[in-house]
Amino acid sequence: MKLEMTSIKNNPIMGRKELAFKVEEPSTPGRVDVRREIAVAMRTDIDKVYIRSLTTTSGTRVTTGVAHVYSDAEMALKVEPKYIVARNNPTEEAGKPEETPKPEEKSKEADA
Repeated sequence: MKLEMTSIKNNPIMGRKELAFKVEEPSTPGRVDVRREIAVAMRTDIDKVYIRSLTTTSGTRVTTGVAHVYSDAEMALKVEPKYIVARNNPTEEAGKPEETPKPEEKSKEADA
C-alpha cells in the first residue's frame, strides 16, 4: 500500500490534525488498513486516528480520503460523531449476519 499525504492542516482548537491523503492499491483498501498506515506515518497510536471518508474512483487504483489525527484519544471520542467511531472500530459481530433458525428448529419450537 502506497500512502501519500496530500494536505495536513493543524486544528489546535479541536486538538487534531486534519489530513487529506491518497492511497494507491490494486483494490479498494480496508478502513482498518488505511488507519494503521496513517498511525505509522504520523507516529501515533491507532486509537487517535479516525478515517472520515474513503473514495475510490471507478476504473482507477487510487483511493482518496480524509482523516483526523487527535493528540488525545478521549478528545476524539467527545468530538467525532458516533457513526464515525463505529466505522473505525469494527467489532466481530458487526460483520456477521444474524443467524436464522433452521426449518426443523422452527417446527420443534412450535410443537412445544
